[in-house]
Amino acid sequence: MTSFSALERRRFVQWISQSALLAGVPAAWAAKPAADNRLWPQDSRVPGGVARLSLGPAATRPQFSTNDAPGLVLGDMIEWTALIGIPLSTAPGEYSLQVNLDGQMRDKRYTVRDKQYVEQRLKVSPKTVDLSPEDNARYERESTHLKNVMASLVQPLPKAQELHMQVPVPGRRSSSFGLRRVFNGQSRNPHSGMDIAAPTGTPVKAPLAGRVIDVGDYFFNGGTVWLDHGGGLLTMYCHLSQVNCKLGDELQSGDAFCKVGATGRVTGPHLHWSVMLNRAMVDPALFI
Repeated sequence: MTSFSALERRRFVQWISQSALLAGVPAAWAAKPAADNRLWPQDSRVPGGVARLSLGPAATRPQFSTNDAPGLVLGDMIEWTALIGIPLSTAPGEYSLQVNLDGQMRDKRYTVRDKQYVEQRLKVSPKTVDLSPEDNARYERESTHLKNVMASLVQPLPKAQELHMQVPVPGRRSSSFGLRRVFNGQSRNPHSGMDIAAPTGTPVKAPLAGRVIDVGDYFFNGGTVWLDHGGGLLTMYCHLSQVNCKLGDELQSGDAFCKVGATGRVTGPHLHWSVMLNRAMVDPALFI
């Protein structure tokens, strides 16, 4: 008996459905170009990437946990897919998940490959590197608050076809995800987002539908907004000059909700955009 992959099964079902429909529709409709079949986010099994794992068919949505958080599973009873955010600190090697499939625990394995990110050296004000006791106390308070924000899992699950994000602001990518920053000769954590250079006041638009779960002015990030897109998928926007939304606002894809600025620790106006999946910062480029 022929064995089909998950993607082949889904395409076969789609072909059957389309064939039945096209038998009774005008020729002009049938001639429309095929839809974009690329999957978002892209599968990239490296530190800071996203692993797409086929879970196969099941009557109910499978469940698993990773990074001490429920994992995101999308699809339907024909084919379920687990989306796993891989933390930047993950060492290359073999990993496994325990997945509940219709009440039975199954082991799903995947391999994380190594990836070397670029290093960047920056000169900034010494007070933003060697914090004063007052600034350090503020940073600690803000860190505690932001950990609670990042634990958010309250929105309904997103739909798989909606995970193709739009770039939130036009401009040159001035710094990419994973870049290792060295401030005044002192190494810091890798860059956890994408920087897009744009003039102060440029409107920032929601890359997909979401709810505002945090608005703040933070020591390092300056003016900041967090959006919850559901299922542990969050996005963050930093260094804002203006915020035009409030906690609880529901945004649609393309809604303008804040403006580019140069607040917090920056060398010039730009948008810092981060994407978090199951409490792991991942590369926004995989969604665009």
